[in-house]
Amino acid sequence: MNYNTLTPPRPTNKRSGVFRRDWITLGCAALTVTLWASAFAGIRVGLADFSPTSIALLRYLVASLVLLIYAAITRMPLPSLRDMPGIAAMGFLGFSAYNVLLNAGQIGVSAGVASFIISTEIILTALLAARLANDRLTRWGWAGVLVSLVGVGIISAARETGLRLDLGVLLIVAAAVVKASYSVGQKRYLTVYGALRFATYAIWCGTLFMLVFTPGLVHDLQSASLNSVLAVVYLGVFPGAIGYIAWSFVLSRMPASVAATFLYFAPFLATLIAWMWVGEVPSAFVFVGGALIVAGVVVVSRKGKRA
Repeated sequence: MNYNTLTPPRPTNKRSGVFRRDWITLGCAALTVTLWASAFAGIRVGLADFSPTSIALLRYLVASLVLLIYAAITRMPLPSLRDMPGIAAMGFLGFSAYNVLLNAGQIGVSAGVASFIISTEIILTALLAARLANDRLTRWGWAGVLVSLVGVGIISAARETGLRLDLGVLLIVAAAVVKASYSVGQKRYLTVYGALRFATYAIWCGTLFMLVFTPGLVHDLQSASLNSVLAVVYLGVFPGAIGYIAWSFVLSRMPASVAATFLYFAPFLATLIAWMWVGEVPSAFVFVGGALIVAGVVVVSRKGKRA
């Protein structure tokens, strides 16, 4: 996910149908965030029959196929050869490493908890940018970081199973770090290719790296239930491909700062969807810690950087 604007919003007025177009844009933004939020529950369903690596490969084989069809219809040009090493590295970080770590972490961590921890990616991105680009955080920014860390501590150390900090939580934290590295590294390419084209190239590259997991996927498919297969296919078609297409549409018609506010609701939506889809009932600690995480993310996003 990124919040970069592809093109400036189109000037509109009442007579040209501004309200209709605004509602379409808002609807696409809400749809995209809902699709991305649903991925956490979908992963939990897929883990019933697939390994973490098999889910990652099957999901992005499907997503790559959908994006290939879209690229062919829209005649999407290929990237420059000189940019391919960097794009490949971003694909490995943002899709191969991130998804394997997240899937592995969710073996023992609920979808709601995982979604709240992953939301700290925005804070980690700000910290990496401060380190690499001398983009210093304000006092408000550091306060937001502290609040989010307290939230992570609450939901990871006081879960439904009692006080413990397990490997699953650490793997999801690692996934958030990897995703933040991808978010920082992609910025130089977004100005050249735009959000959707770059994401498409990165997904294709990330899928190529994951082909090493093909034997495991073939093995898992032989005994997987239809429910698990459909869940992973859903992950590829909707959160994995259509989500990026819809988000690029939103960014082309809405300021990135406005679009980003929708993402603050993603962890809460993920928790609700997990409750409805897989029956995961969150504890009070999840909501308290999650609220602190999101509050910290909002503070860092809005007031964290020096003007």
